[in-house]
Amino acid sequence: MKLDITTLDGAGAGSVDLDETIFGLEPRVDLLQRMVRWQLAKRQAGTHAVKNRSDVNRTRKKLYKQKGTGNARHGAASAPQFRGGGRAFGPVVRSHAHDLPKKVRALALKHALSAKVKDSTLIVIDDVKLAEGKTKALAERFEKMGLSSALIISGTEVDVNFGRAARNIPQIDVLPIQGINVYDILRRDKLVLTRAAIDALEARFK
Repeated sequence: MKLDITTLDGAGAGSVDLDETIFGLEPRVDLLQRMVRWQLAKRQAGTHAVKNRSDVNRTRKKLYKQKGTGNARHGAASAPQFRGGGRAFGPVVRSHAHDLPKKVRALALKHALSAKVKDSTLIVIDDVKLAEGKTKALAERFEKMGLSSALIISGTEVDVNFGRAARNIPQIDVLPIQGINVYDILRRDKLVLTRAAIDALEARFK
């Protein structure tokens, strides 16, 4: 599978052969859904908590005698049914992360890449380097390329000027190849890969 390579100025820069085992799969929605759910669950803070009846500072003395009053049987005032009492079955601090096999995670990334190729929303760019970190100039280049919502994956390191210029443009994400992930790929309309990123992906999945 061949794709044309472009530059930041919109000029042609040859073509590249994409590995069919990485970019030519038939996308499976179930795999992508499992991966996105795993990512979002893993990053969830899980710091929500409430005070249960053992945490509230209320008297533990029995409110009134058990029998003879005609009222319901009650014990401590910290019970959940009383105003100021502890909450029953409230959230506790915990991790929301769950397991997902490493092979499934790798396969989901391949299917996300293949989905972009199938939808013709994958762009291969020669390199992402700028002489100056000017947001306005980069935004004009993106407008000419039709990039209004895109994830840009560079090599092992993001060029300092390019990263500085791109960080103020809405709906444009820039990541090094180590940070590529299914959720960020799917949440943007287009995926932009550099030559170095493609080489790194093919080396990673060999």
